[in-house]
Amino acid sequence: MSSIDFEKDQRETLGAVNESNKLSDQVVKLQKLEDEVATEEGKLKELKRKRDLVSGEVIPTMMQEMNISTIKLADGSSVEVKPVYGASIPVAKREEAFKWLRDNGLGDLIKNEVTVAFGRNEDNKASQYAVLAKGQGYEPVQKLKVEPMTLKALVRERIEAGQDMPSDLFNLFAGSRTKITRKQ
Repeated sequence: MSSIDFEKDQRETLGAVNESNKLSDQVVKLQKLEDEVATEEGKLKELKRKRDLVSGEVIPTMMQEMNISTIKLADGSSVEVKPVYGASIPVAKREEAFKWLRDNGLGDLIKNEVTVAFGRNEDNKASQYAVLAKGQGYEPVQKLKVEPMTLKALVRERIEAGQDMPSDLFNLFAGSRTKITRKQ
């Protein structure tokens, strides 16, 4: 017959309760940290928005009104407003945009990728497919795209050269950014 040790059982139960309390404390701590991170990220987002407003609108407008393109500060830093450009092709306008690029002698900006997926141990079929393409029963996937940085460069070149870029086919952005070069 086994003996019952009530004191030992009670100590083990108290130990388990203490461990549960410690775990619970850590979970609460994690929740508070996650909330704090979310709050700080919100603050950072707002700070960046304010910075972008001053850099992209306030200072460029003031410097333009003063007919100044660059200034030197007393500490040796320099402030300059530079143009920035951005562009993207909306999915709904992709075919029309590609047609416009081709019609305007810019078709070489369009990347045309054809890929075929083969299963494991199908190296021989992959080699044959390179020669026979669809003859082996695989359907290639074709993807046409213009790299974002390439499109951005095209927009910059065309705008600076006074050439048109159809805003009905491309999402275009042209603005200014203030660049501060700090003296080292």
